[in-house]
Amino acid sequence: MKKLISSLFIVALLAVSAESVVAQSYQNGDKLLNVGIGLGTYGGGGLGFGGSFEYGVHDAISVGVMGGYSGRNYLGSRWSVLTIGARGSYHFNELLNLDNDQIDLYAGLGLGYRNFSWDYAGFGDAYSYGSGVTFLGHIGGKYYFQPNLGVFAELGSGFGVLQAGVSFKF
Repeated sequence: MKKLISSLFIVALLAVSAESVVAQSYQNGDKLLNVGIGLGTYGGGGLGFGGSFEYGVHDAISVGVMGGYSGRNYLGSRWSVLTIGARGSYHFNELLNLDNDQIDLYAGLGLGYRNFSWDYAGFGDAYSYGSGVTFLGHIGGKYYFQPNLGVFAELGSGFGVLQAGVSFKF
């Protein structure tokens, strides 16, 4: 009987421990890193790359920085776009009562600086066009196939209209 009670106690302890190991998709204090590629960048297409880093300051809010670069050669001209900025995200899982710890749905706003330059082969000088402070917006989702590793996709005004890549959570 003593062995049975001890065994049940150990099983119960393991069950409680296992439950606490299951990670939520987002929570206060999380450090979130996205690294990826972007399509349809500001200025007429092209392929971009960049990322974002955010820190969880509330159970539903994270704040951080983003940056990205894209460029394209087309018919003798070259353009490039560099965007850096600050952003914040609201994570909707609790609001939507989403009971899946692998999915994180979010949207947010930001403020950044975008440097757009264009160099036409016939002129020899690079022209700055549309550079300056810009408002940023994004809506996206992450799928974590491991507690700290997943993939993300975003629509918005970061380093591409459509951005996708790898997500890390620390």
